[in-house]
Amino acid sequence: MKIVAVTSCPTGIAHTYMAAESLEQSARAAGHEIQVETQGSAGSDPLDPAVIAEADAVIFAADVEVRDRDRFAGKPLVQTGVKAAINDGPGLISQAEAAVAAGPPAGSVSPSAAAAGAGGGMGTKVTSDAGFGTRLRQWLMTGVSYIIPFVAAGGLLIALAFALGGYEVTDYVPEGQTIIDVFEWNSIDSWAALMLAIGGTAFGFLVPVLAGFIAYAMADRPALVPGFVGGAIAVEVGAGFLGGLAAGLLAGAVVMLIKRWNVPKALRGVMPVVVIPLISTLVVGVIMFVVLGAPIAALTDGLTEWLNGLSGANAVLLGVLLGLMMAFDMGGPVNKVAYAFAVAGLSTGTEASLEIMAAVMAAGMVPPLALALASTVRKRLFTEPEQESGRAAWLLGASFITEGAIPFAAGDPLRVIPSIMTGSAVAGGLSMLFGCTLRAPHGGIFVVPLIGNPFLYLLAILAGTVVACAMVIALKSTKRALKEEEVLQAQVGAPV
Repeated sequence: MKIVAVTSCPTGIAHTYMAAESLEQSARAAGHEIQVETQGSAGSDPLDPAVIAEADAVIFAADVEVRDRDRFAGKPLVQTGVKAAINDGPGLISQAEAAVAAGPPAGSVSPSAAAAGAGGGMGTKVTSDAGFGTRLRQWLMTGVSYIIPFVAAGGLLIALAFALGGYEVTDYVPEGQTIIDVFEWNSIDSWAALMLAIGGTAFGFLVPVLAGFIAYAMADRPALVPGFVGGAIAVEVGAGFLGGLAAGLLAGAVVMLIKRWNVPKALRGVMPVVVIPLISTLVVGVIMFVVLGAPIAALTDGLTEWLNGLSGANAVLLGVLLGLMMAFDMGGPVNKVAYAFAVAGLSTGTEASLEIMAAVMAAGMVPPLALALASTVRKRLFTEPEQESGRAAWLLGASFITEGAIPFAAGDPLRVIPSIMTGSAVAGGLSMLFGCTLRAPHGGIFVVPLIGNPFLYLLAILAGTVVACAMVIALKSTKRALKEEEVLQAQVGAPV
């Protein structure tokens, strides 16, 4: 068969490309031809229309709406999420074979669905018939996915500013002046201060973007304006990240409510562009300024003081907890909660928040590194595809892409997940114990020069990697020994 596929995840980074690779390997193993369009964060290279026309089946492995899906209208379709493609590529290829055997219209891309998804707009994936808890998680994760590029750009620029100009770079611009007033082309300190200003500006968008896209996930484009405005108000009143979450949910709820109004036909055309943004922005603004802003700001201040007061065993315990969360689902919702918690603190610039960011990144690097090491030193415990994934996992782990561990966890979750959770907990706890700090929100091994106590930080990552590697090897060796014993007993006729 000839198959075409589209993969896309909310962040458009690791899962998008891992799903594509899994589908390519599975299709080749089954003797089929496949071409995959990855609709990632950097855009996509659309499939040739001639290739689509010749295709026997289409696979959509996407957690956001597939852009321009009308191109595939009439083709037998298999539609699922990216994790299904990563975990069970052969199963999806089998489903594609079944869809072709059934033929349209048993499972195909319909013109109506194509029209709904056309246009290549902003993507979100919220299951309308899911429970409230599931939809709430999807709303929040949509907001988090859109702030990640701002986090990466702003955080790395701020980190570079401190690396070039030292901590005194914050005092480079005198009070009452701007960087334009004091900038000198031949001064390293000036360039450091400029990077700090640009990075700080990028960071200033975090809360409004978070709130705006939470609202967007809930109520589509009309909710963007009240969401962004509510997020900006959260920053102005000092409510921070928590205020952004509240503003986004509030804006989405208000717009959803207004959409239910039964308005005269003459007003329906102006509702999305005038009436809904106007009324919802007014309502959200009043509530954020008058009702919610002050309490959430007080809660944020209390949380900041508590984090700053952490020391000794309490700090280590927090590092252990964050490490467990980072490894539990390897890039999933629990992982993103821990990461978002760390990123939210970066805007405060306190010592405790920088230690938390360091612990989270150390813990996130351990799973792929540990499994890369294990699949290298004990190859016979891993399948050929896992060994191939292990070679790629070295770079993924070094780059702080925890998703590199997913192919291993998918094949043996009961042994892999507890092992990497243990290793990540060790790394996170040690990082907090050593007092390592990190101003960059991403970068892995490549931002180690920007880390406080870098040698101890690498030691924490190494310790976590070794612990996780040893544990997964021990558990897999036990499994292999039991299988060999069962085979031997079967051969001699003993009961198994």
